[in-house]
Amino acid sequence: MFGQSNSSVANRRWRDKLAATTALTAVVLAGLAAATSFPFGEWRRASDAPIVSPQGTGWESAGTFNPAVLYLPAMREYFQGAPHASYPAKFVMLYRAQDASGTSRLGYAESSDGIHFKRRAEPVLSPETQYEKDGGVEDPRLQRFGDTYYLTYTGYNKKDAQLCLAMSRDLIHWERKGVILPAYKGNWNRGWTKSGAIVPEKIDGRYWMYWLGAAADKTDQMGLSYSEDLLHWTEATETPVLPRRPGKFDSRVVEPGPPPILAKDGIVLIYNGADDKLTYRAGVAVFDLKDPRKLLARTDEPIFAPEKDWERVGQVPNVVFVEGMVRQGTRWLFYYGGADKYVGVAEAPAR
Repeated sequence: MFGQSNSSVANRRWRDKLAATTALTAVVLAGLAAATSFPFGEWRRASDAPIVSPQGTGWESAGTFNPAVLYLPAMREYFQGAPHASYPAKFVMLYRAQDASGTSRLGYAESSDGIHFKRRAEPVLSPETQYEKDGGVEDPRLQRFGDTYYLTYTGYNKKDAQLCLAMSRDLIHWERKGVILPAYKGNWNRGWTKSGAIVPEKIDGRYWMYWLGAAADKTDQMGLSYSEDLLHWTEATETPVLPRRPGKFDSRVVEPGPPPILAKDGIVLIYNGADDKLTYRAGVAVFDLKDPRKLLARTDEPIFAPEKDWERVGQVPNVVFVEGMVRQGTRWLFYYGGADKYVGVAEAPAR
């Protein structure tokens, strides 16, 4: 018999490690569920293949990844008291798309089942301002208040990345509101700002938002700010609200994922953690419902990790980056970027 090659041994070790991580997921979620009213069970991939991939030679030729997703229920419009038009339920996705030069835009796609998406031919948000020039608009997150959609995104000009806000009534036409968390400012942040995950309801009369900043040691950690109007934000803590943990899966990066869920006993926030080798996995943190600054629980092990070839090989290797989340009936759907090149989807039973 021939001996195993180094690559075969490495692949086997990767699979063994992955299997152990997957087995831990159920235990981790069960432990958190015992302490809180955890809203979902164990994750599994709803599609083994990417659901959105790069295409063509233009604005989405190099990468399509890091999606924000909303589920819009069926509705009927009325005009002068009579039915005017009906609209079926649909999933709407905004995703980051890169061209060959590395410039990012936001694409728009719709689906009736949450798995098969049809894309618009042109992006719905492209770089226009000085804080977006050449680098682009990146990593959307969506929240809705009343009849207005709020989009937090990263404006990147190939020098600085800063957390920005735009507003829309239809998810296609967007009005920019500018940079809401400037880079290099804050109580502990000394670098870029990104990844604004807005809590879906006011707490203590204020809006709250978890976000990413860079600490003095150049690691990326999580901050928290509050606002009266969603436009002007004040930092809520003197130190990171969710710090990195040396030696764990989130030793280098702790970055908010989708907007949080308000569960019975806490604010449930899925976040993306990266270790010292910059392998990205997903974790969960739970904060107090009355005080979003107070951490109640946090996963010691990741609940989702790179497994498929397209999650391990791409523009950035070994990345699953969760950014979109939808509840549909008895299941949750979680949308993520794979290796900074593709969009994938996982699902879990609702509790």
